Amino acid sequence: MSAQRDDDRHGWRRPDASMSLLADLFSGDLLDHGYAEAAARRSADPAPARPRTRTRTGPRTRLRGGGVLLVLVLAGTLIAVAGAEVRRGRPVAAERRAGLVGEIRARTAETDALQHRLNRLRAETERRRAAALASSDAGRELRRWLATVAAAAAAAPAAGKGLVITLDDAPRDDSAGRAAGGGRVYDQDLQVLVNGLWAAGADAIGINGLRLTPTTAIRAAGEAVLVDYRPLGRPYEVTAVGDPDRLRAAFSGSAADRRLRNLNERYRIRYDTRRASEVELPAAGGVRLRYATPREGG
Repeated sequence: MSAQRDDDRHGWRRPDASMSLLADLFSGDLLDHGYAEAAARRSADPAPARPRTRTRTGPRTRLRGGGVLLVLVLAGTLIAVAGAEVRRGRPVAAERRAGLVGEIRARTAETDALQHRLNRLRAETERRRAAALASSDAGRELRRWLATVAAAAAAAPAAGKGLVITLDDAPRDDSAGRAAGGGRVYDQDLQVLVNGLWAAGADAIGINGLRLTPTTAIRAAGEAVLVDYRPLGRPYEVTAVGDPDRLRAAFSGSAADRRLRNLNERYRIRYDTRRASEVELPAAGGVRLRYATPREGG
């Protein structure tokens, strides 16, 4: 306080004068001055000595210690209960996950069975249609036209020589990874590969036996890769129907080839290419038409 009075007498005030009390309190000056003044008064006017009293531990101190102990006990109980709930929930979560996986596999098997039945019915329909169209020149011309458009729409099986490219995740013991996802094959990698094969001149393409159409979607759901909403298992075998030498020459050095080679070198993702003397791809599933126009002269 003496410093404040001196400042007023000389016509100057501290910019933080309103905060001087807190500043002195935090700096310790106020306490030091107070203790010094009290000591000076005691030395000038000594007070009569008071009888010494024995310090006793009162009920308040015992209650405070008991409160701390109670808080510690409650905290420990809550932690134990939370741990027990987590351990109890793990088997339930694992059981539910196993149930969902089993249901997905069952539905996939049903879909595969229906697809096989559809293929058989299509083959029978094609046989009868070919027999009916073979009886006239116009019918034979129409059959050739139908074969051309069916191949373009992946509505008919495709067979012949081809190129087979296999992609697979890096080994499990590999510590290298992409964005905490590990050396995994993503849906974008398959998209790049398929687009590169189309650009190289492939006549037909399939992934793990599933025929691709111009409207096929390759997506991801969690860690699963979906082709037209059907989950695929690794490794991913991409088959391209066409002249293997021509396909390899056009695909080698392309942007897709460089990307996959980079993934193989940096993250040890498997990337193998081989020629195939005979490959066969089934017809794709039903194609949903979005736009259609009548054929001229039809």
